[in-house]
Amino acid sequence: MARTKQYNEQEVIEKAMSLFWRNGYENTSVRMLEKEMGINQFSIYASFGCKQGVFLESIKSYKAKLNIIFDKLHKGTDGVSDIKQFFYDSVNKPVEFGNNKGCLITNTYNEFAGLEDQLINEQMVDFMNKLKEVFIQKLRMDPSKDEETIHQQANYLVLAKHGLAAASRVNTKKEIDDYIDLTFKNI
Repeated sequence: MARTKQYNEQEVIEKAMSLFWRNGYENTSVRMLEKEMGINQFSIYASFGCKQGVFLESIKSYKAKLNIIFDKLHKGTDGVSDIKQFFYDSVNKPVEFGNNKGCLITNTYNEFAGLEDQLINEQMVDFMNKLKEVFIQKLRMDPSKDEETIHQQANYLVLAKHGLAAASRVNTKKEIDDYIDLTFKNI
C-alpha cells in the first residue's frame, strides 16, 4: 500500500521556487532542495521525478503567480500605457513575493541560453513568445504604427524587459523608474 504524503506539494514547490530563484538551476543541488523543501530525496523523486521536474513545477508556480499582472496587461485598453504599467508591475511583483532577484523566468532564460535542456528551453521560448504577442497586440492599438514598426518595437520591448529584470536585481528604485520612463520615450 502506498504511503500518504506528509507534505503539501504546492508548499514544497514554493520553497523550491525560492531556492532556484536565489541560486539558479545549475547552482541548486538535490541536497539543497531536500533542506529547503523539508523533504527527503526519495520524496522529491517520487513526487517530481528529478531535479528538472521540481524546477519545471517551480516555473509553473511562478507563472501562476504572474497571472495577475498578465491578466491586467491583457485586459488593459490603453496600448503602450498598459505595457509600461506591466513593466512597473513586473518589477514590483517579485518584491511582493519576498524576492529581489529579478524575474525567475528571465533569470532562467539567461542561464539556459545556449544549453541543450529542451524542456526548460521550450518553457522559456513559449513564455517570451507569448509576451511578445501581447506587446504586439497592445502596440497595434495605435493606428499610426505600421506592422514593421510594431514588430520592431515588440522586439525592443522584450529585450528591454530582459534588461529591466536583470537591472532590478541590483539597481535602485529611482534607477529602475528612470529606465522604464526612458524605455517608453522610444515607443
